Amino acid sequence: MKLTGYEMAEAKRAASRDLRFAVEEFNAEYCAVLDAGEVEKWPEFFTEDAIYRITARENADAGLLVGLVYAEGRKMLHDRAVSIARTQMFAPRYNLHVTGNVRIMRQEASGEFAAQSNFILLQTLVEGPTTLHLAGRYYDRFVPTEHGLLLKERQAVYDTTMIATDLVYPV
Repeated sequence: MKLTGYEMAEAKRAASRDLRFAVEEFNAEYCAVLDAGEVEKWPEFFTEDAIYRITARENADAGLLVGLVYAEGRKMLHDRAVSIARTQMFAPRYNLHVTGNVRIMRQEASGEFAAQSNFILLQTLVEGPTTLHLAGRYYDRFVPTEHGLLLKERQAVYDTTMIATDLVYPV
């Protein structure tokens, strides 16, 4: 049976909705782990060959991949997570991530797809007020696996021009 143009467009919209929902669920779990301070679980959200960057918007707009944080591969992410969890040379704090406005940018025949989401990261020092730590966008490449989505790449591009010098936790 051949689909009409309308039916094909409707099927494409439904597939996009399913991917957006999957990304929203992924981000909810990702942020819950980080907000709970379980940073050593953070690398589990990435593929073995993943790339993770935190980059200023002005650098990203200029096509400069240099960033505040750069990690290549799950092993490098694991090293960062362990050093954060076990060293903690900074004041205790609570983080709260808020994500939204997920957009599916493209989908490959392999099943990999690119998505974009907005994020804000609020931070509360144990003896201080809650502040806006970072705001920006995630530019992601996801790989579907039998256990769910994994990040092949996450570039957190922040709009915040004045950032705290204590940006240690993953975004």
